[in-house]
Amino acid sequence: MSLPLIALFIAAFAFGTTEFVIAGVLPQVAQGLGVSVPSAGYLVSGYACGIAIGGPLLALATKSLSRKTLLLGLAVIFTLGQAACALAPDFTSMLLLRIAVAVAHGAYFGVAMVVAVGLVREDQRGMAVAVILSGLTVSNVIGVPAGTAIGNIWGWRATFWVMCALGVAATLAIAALLPRTTGYQARAASLASEVRVLARQQVWTSLILMLMLMLGQFCLFTYITPTLLEVTGLDENLVPWVLLLNGVGATLGVFLGGKLSDWKLMPSLITMLALQAVTLAIIYAVSPYPVPMVVAIIVWGGLNFAIGTPIQTRILAWTADASNLAASLIPSGFNIGIALAASLGAAMLNAGYGYRSLSLVGAFAMVVAVIVAVISHFWERRSDISPPVPAAAG
Repeated sequence: MSLPLIALFIAAFAFGTTEFVIAGVLPQVAQGLGVSVPSAGYLVSGYACGIAIGGPLLALATKSLSRKTLLLGLAVIFTLGQAACALAPDFTSMLLLRIAVAVAHGAYFGVAMVVAVGLVREDQRGMAVAVILSGLTVSNVIGVPAGTAIGNIWGWRATFWVMCALGVAATLAIAALLPRTTGYQARAASLASEVRVLARQQVWTSLILMLMLMLGQFCLFTYITPTLLEVTGLDENLVPWVLLLNGVGATLGVFLGGKLSDWKLMPSLITMLALQAVTLAIIYAVSPYPVPMVVAIIVWGGLNFAIGTPIQTRILAWTADASNLAASLIPSGFNIGIALAASLGAAMLNAGYGYRSLSLVGAFAMVVAVIVAVISHFWERRSDISPPVPAAAG
């Protein structure tokens, strides 16, 4: 892995950890700020909304800035935001600070992935995207458990101070390791050009695939703990280990997806979508049986992130001539999909369908994704059009 990609990974790890670690210290935060745990849950949904809405707007507003300058600025916002969260006197200020950091988060991942693919050869783009995505998966495997443990020992404010220190490390890494010329287009595309690239079928079909992927993942994952407890009958103490194994599978899946993206992107993507449909059907069948259920969950976690890499690589490739808006829509699309999946899962449970039914919803979403991907692939081959070339390097 090159030094510039390591710098981008460190910042991705920091942003990923601060997004997810709040769940590990939520009861302490609620008690410390004098609100109920359900009310403190708005710190999670508010963060997702900040990514989904604010990220694209900030990316468009800053498209004329040097990419290194922008990434440095976003890392500084992250660092100051963590310090401010550690000092937050009340819930309202904490919520507003989290949303501000989330806006920077949304812009960061959009810009960082474009910069990453600009730093490598064309046949390494998938692996470059995988490096950025691995920041999220590693944050779940290492950052979140560590941050939660720190919060349990020294209090939730200590968690945010450690996140602040991680932000300092990310800022210094970007400043020292990221070259001034990133390979990103120097000429700022017009808003009309940014919107126009979204009409390319490879882009909007990939966004549909992203939505289906989130339905296949978070309809079940949102409620994975009660599923493992009530359907599989696992001991409560074993659930964190299952989630850890799922995270390890996800981390391995990211790099598998990167390799496959650089080899044969669309055939690999279609195959993995089909395998995920089968895996979710297997989860439905084996959910009452602990050992096969755990194995299926590990495979499912790996495929989730293996699929995400080629989807994002494809979007970046087909928007290379005007990628500000499209790239920032990637983290937005993921978070919108997560919110929709969680809401759909809640509606099904409220309707009395039970936890096992959630995996069937995911399997159906994956079947839809396979159909969309196959149509898109043949449409692309018949049109015989190559991906655009970035306007300029800078």
